[in-house]
Amino acid sequence: MSVPALLILYGSQTGTAKDTAQRIARQALRRHLQMRLSALDDYNVGNLISESLVVFVCSTTGQGEPPDNMKNFWRFLFRKSLPVGSLCQLDCAVLGLGDSSYPKFNFVAKKLHKRLIQLGASLLLPVGLADDQHDLGPDAVIDPWLKSFWEKVFALYLGFSDMVPLREDEPLPPTYTFNFLDGTNEKTDDCQIIPTQQGGLSQSEPFYAKLLSNERVTHPNHFQDVRHIEFDILGSTINFNPGDVVMMRPCNAIEDVEELCQLLRLDPEAKFSLKATDGSTVPARLQQPWTLHYLVESYLDIAAVPRRSFFELLSTFSNDKLEREKLVEFSSAEGQEELHIYCNRPRRTALEVLADFPHTTAKLKVDYLLDLFPEIQPRSFSIASSLRALSNRLQILVAVVKYKTKLFKPRRGLCSTWLASLDPTKDVYVPLWVKKGTLRFPTEPNTPVIMVGPGTGVAPFRSALQERTAEGKNANVLFFGCRSESKDFYFRCEWKEMTKAGKLILFTAFSRDQEEKVYVQQRVRENATLIWDLIANKGAYFYIAGNAKDMPSGVCDALKLVFQKEGGLSPEDAEKMLAAMESSGKSQNETWS
Repeated sequence: MSVPALLILYGSQTGTAKDTAQRIARQALRRHLQMRLSALDDYNVGNLISESLVVFVCSTTGQGEPPDNMKNFWRFLFRKSLPVGSLCQLDCAVLGLGDSSYPKFNFVAKKLHKRLIQLGASLLLPVGLADDQHDLGPDAVIDPWLKSFWEKVFALYLGFSDMVPLREDEPLPPTYTFNFLDGTNEKTDDCQIIPTQQGGLSQSEPFYAKLLSNERVTHPNHFQDVRHIEFDILGSTINFNPGDVVMMRPCNAIEDVEELCQLLRLDPEAKFSLKATDGSTVPARLQQPWTLHYLVESYLDIAAVPRRSFFELLSTFSNDKLEREKLVEFSSAEGQEELHIYCNRPRRTALEVLADFPHTTAKLKVDYLLDLFPEIQPRSFSIASSLRALSNRLQILVAVVKYKTKLFKPRRGLCSTWLASLDPTKDVYVPLWVKKGTLRFPTEPNTPVIMVGPGTGVAPFRSALQERTAEGKNANVLFFGCRSESKDFYFRCEWKEMTKAGKLILFTAFSRDQEEKVYVQQRVRENATLIWDLIANKGAYFYIAGNAKDMPSGVCDALKLVFQKEGGLSPEDAEKMLAAMESSGKSQNETWS
């Protein structure tokens, strides 16, 4: 059989699946294989019936949901009207990227694999289930999976045997070339653009919301800086419900922007336009001329921990023997443990890596900037307010990420640090848009809700409580946990007022205010009688929001003990009851790692 063109389709939420798809694309180019690369929703899915060889790379988001850029593809592929054998001519493979700390690990990849088989496609190898929780990260699965994939393709298409692949140290052409223009435009900062039109429904049309307040809500002596931030959304088309999330894209710190420009000898005020080397379109946010300052500040993710592909590309530029040997090691399958020790464990940034490899960095060409650095990805925050209570306002609760590793400089979260730095006394406008969240609250006025939201996990429940109490829905129970009543008890005055008015039953767990630590799951067990009555007799909904590490499973275990103690259920039946609540939407989780 002659070698067909390879189509690589990806669904990516944070950029990891896109990076893996780009890696497969580079491997195809090195094998002289004709190749096309596309996000799933940018591809005309109706053409799939005429494709011969496809690799699907997809992540899973939320509670088993497909990424935003494959949702249209997903809906089409699962139409019941599609004929069973419609993809019988297709050879394909599915590679999933997931996180086993979430209950629906790689759910999208597994379901896609199964659906392709139903439609008659020939799957070249079992679905790959990469796990972010693995000691060596997703590559521990991706490396052997890709090796098997190419072996299968070699065996299936005999034309491959005549091809001599390019050497790994030969640089491929850049994806885009920079055309520098005469003159410069004014420096543009995403946060200084004043809104001129309605928006806020998608990242292609964000609304530039004015920052109204940025208040620290933890005690000055508390180790964690948490911000309660408010935006003015008057004039936008934004509408949201409790459980929805707001998306925003941060900017790099000005000192990092300056350092990269110095390292690469870039003139930040130089103005450029882009051209794709293969004739395709350039990224939507870079289709008009911009300065290099804008590119580095607002587009390139220079403060992220670099992926393996970063070292792979760097190694092709290096002519320094020691630096090149180390870069080749870091980009090899055998060197992943060393890379993990050097980069992932201490959370070393791409900018810091460039500083560690000065001879190689000096050889970098500007045309490769967009191959080297991924685009800054939007961050999501649970909305912590209700439009019924606060019209034309949108509020969030943000924990500012800062921690120490073996590196001298503390590690900082890009978006939370950027948000904390914004000054509401100046005219600051932040581009944002709203997405439907995973939490849904009952519409019936008398249906109780039980919410477990320790720490910043309480944010969506504040939105729900503001909305429900405004609508006269007063059957509300909240379990809130934090370290100390005096240091990080968010919205305590609001909870006190709601409790006094008979609109809320509040249980608190302050883990460090006594010798023995107390957590929300203990409070759930202690109030078994109330919880059982609300769920078994009054049809209550049960919600969990917060960090995905131990809390959600601990609360679920506590809830199952409630079913056993108060309902007389066996452990097996308690497990079935919780599963039934989850499948019916009466138990819902929103967790993050």
